[in-house]
Amino acid sequence: MAKGQRTNSSKVEALSVKQLYDSFHEPLKLELVSGQNGMSRMIGERSLNRPALALTGFLKFFASKRIQLFGAGEMGYLRSLKIEEEELILRTIFFKKIPCIIISRNLAPSKTLKRLANEFNTPLIRSSLPSKTLTTELTLLLEDFFAPRTQLHGTLLDVKGIGTLITGESGVGKSECALALIERGHSLVADDLTYIKRINDREVVGTSNDLSRGYMECRGLGIINIAELFGVRSVRKEKRIDLQINFFNWKKGISVERTGLNDKERDILGLNIPLIEIPVRPGRDMALLVEVAAMVRALKQMGHDSASEFNQKLIKLMENKK
Repeated sequence: MAKGQRTNSSKVEALSVKQLYDSFHEPLKLELVSGQNGMSRMIGERSLNRPALALTGFLKFFASKRIQLFGAGEMGYLRSLKIEEEELILRTIFFKKIPCIIISRNLAPSKTLKRLANEFNTPLIRSSLPSKTLTTELTLLLEDFFAPRTQLHGTLLDVKGIGTLITGESGVGKSECALALIERGHSLVADDLTYIKRINDREVVGTSNDLSRGYMECRGLGIINIAELFGVRSVRKEKRIDLQINFFNWKKGISVERTGLNDKERDILGLNIPLIEIPVRPGRDMALLVEVAAMVRALKQMGHDSASEFNQKLIKLMENKK
């Protein structure tokens, strides 16, 4: 597939406070204190906000769509205010229709804060985790939840540390090649259908669904359990995708890459993934070709490009003969 062609993808635009609480209350040690009627409020951004300046009355750049994290500093400042001052500033915050407030370190909220949370139907949640840990863990969980996702028909393997996605039309030999690679000591991530998510600006990660993880369909053999046959090290839960190899049936007269100088790429969730297209012919050791392609990719990641180096030597030789 040529550079610039995109895959269909899906992206979660928002999640409710109830989804957040139900999904993450155990790892984040969350406890709902008040504002139970506002659990349907939607969280529209994947990061947290520390409303330090907002509590002083400066709301020009207040991120009201984010989860508001009240740490020791915010809670200490609120305790230093008179009851009337605390209520005035908190009402200003609640009027912005924030999704929820999370208090770190199991700090006790004031009666005013709990009352206003119920009045404005804004969930007030407490966590026993310190602010730094809570921020890190919750940000990672939100990043994963909001990550763009897609599915591709292909088999993903870890070949010498290189996440290699093997694609091609049905019956071209993807599973047989993958089986040969596993027998050589490489690891299976997903067979036939790979679930992909973009976790940051630099990488996409592939995995399988829980039901099919560790299983492979091979024509003539049926469903086989890879871990039982080759050991637990032959299966990985997920792997970054570094390379796509597309198999296609060879036909007479078809043009194929001979030098390796014409790099191709595949757009997956907005990232360009190196693409190698290999024709399938009787007698070719496709597993060996995939293995070598992965090693070539590993060399390129370290700054060594065999095709480019040979081309430079050839040019230099031709110049010396002039």
